[in-house]
Amino acid sequence: MLEILITLATLSLFFYAIKLAFKLTWGVAKIIAVILFTIALPLLVVLLFVAGGAILFLPLGLVIAAIVVLLKCATV
Repeated sequence: MLEILITLATLSLFFYAIKLAFKLTWGVAKIIAVILFTIALPLLVVLLFVAGGAILFLPLGLVIAAIVVLLKCATV
């Protein structure tokens, strides 16, 4: 009878330890996700603005270059 009680107590502690490990792992994963999002989200916004600006500035630069070439050709 004592062996059965000790086995049940050991199994109970084992399952409690597994439950605690899952809770700890989930908590750590949430903390890491929050840190990554706080770093990655502003960086993503900045990079999108930079990429969007590059996409807008390229045609604008080409138009300005064409105007400069036409003005230089017109004065010659």
